[in-house]
Amino acid sequence: MANLYADEQFPLPFVELLRSLGHDVLTVQEAGNAGLPDSDVLAFATKNKRIVLTQNRRDFFRLHNQNPAHQGIIACTDDKNLYRLATRINDAICAEDTLEGKVIRVNRPAI
Repeated sequence: MANLYADEQFPLPFVELLRSLGHDVLTVQEAGNAGLPDSDVLAFATKNKRIVLTQNRRDFFRLHNQNPAHQGIIACTDDKNLYRLATRINDAICAEDTLEGKVIRVNRPAI
C-alpha cells in the first residue's frame, strides 16, 4: 500500500477510510504544516517519501511540470461520497507499479 500525504481539503473520516484500506496516510494538519504553500507541501512529501493527495489540481499540475522529481501526486475532483472517493483512489494506486514522478487524476464519476 501507499504512503500518502493528504492536503488540507480532506476531512479526517476520509483519511480514516484510506487507512482502513491499508494506506499509511499523514495529514498536513498532523504534520504541523497547515497553511504552507503548495510548493512546501510537495517538498515535505518528497523528502518524507510520501505521495501527495490533493484536490488542488491546477497548482500541483504546475509544480509537477516544473519538477517531476517527486514520489507522486494524486489529484482528485471533489466528491461528497467519501467512501466512493477513497475506493477510486485505492483503485488508482493499485493500478500503478509506481507513482514516482507521476500525476494520477482521480475524477468524480459522471452521474
